[in-house]
Amino acid sequence: MSDAISEMRRFIAELGAIAYARFLTDTAGGNISARVGDVILMTPRYAGSRYLWRLQPEQILVLDLDGHKQEGVGEVSREYRVHCRLLTEFYPEGTAVFHGHARNALVFCATGQPIPPVLYATEKFGLIEHVADAPAHTAELAENIAKAMQGQRERLRKQAAAVLAPKHGLFVLGRDLEAAFDAAERIEGNAYCVLMMQLLTKR
Repeated sequence: MSDAISEMRRFIAELGAIAYARFLTDTAGGNISARVGDVILMTPRYAGSRYLWRLQPEQILVLDLDGHKQEGVGEVSREYRVHCRLLTEFYPEGTAVFHGHARNALVFCATGQPIPPVLYATEKFGLIEHVADAPAHTAELAENIAKAMQGQRERLRKQAAAVLAPKHGLFVLGRDLEAAFDAAERIEGNAYCVLMMQLLTKR
C-alpha cells in the first residue's frame, strides 16, 4: 500500500471524529471519501451508529472505482454509489466527497428550502439547492446528485460544489478533502445564520 493511501486513510478517520464533534454529521450516517489514483477510500457502514465516528485507519475501506472492497475492516457503506459516481465522473477536478447530516442544514433538507448564501465566506458556493428526491442509497439518488453537480464545475475548480438531498443531508464534492470539509462547515454555519436571522427579523 502506498504512503499516500495510508496517510489518506488516517486523515479520513481523523476528519470523521472532528465532523461528529462539530455536529456536521450524526450517528444516523454520513460518509467521507477521497480518491487516490485508481482507488476510492471511504468510511465504512455503521461509522456513526456502531463506532460513534471513532474510526481507526484500517476501517477506512479501499474500494475500486465500482465500489468493490479491496481492503479494510468493515462493510461497504450503502451510500457508496454517490461517492463512486462523483469521484469517477468529476475526477480529476473533484477528488473528495463529504456527506453529512449537519443539524442546521438538515432543517433545509426537511423543509425543501434552499440555503441562500448570506456570508462572504459562502458566496462562492452560491445557492445550495435540492436535487430531485430519491430514496437514500439508490442509483437514482446518485444520478440526481451527479446531474445537479454538472452545472457547478466552476465552483468545483475553485473549491467545492454542494447540493441538498431532500430529507437526507448535505453532499459536498471538493477539489480535495480539505476543501470539501471546509465547504461543508462553512455551509452549515451559513445555514445557522439563515435560521437565526429569521428570529431577528420578527422582533
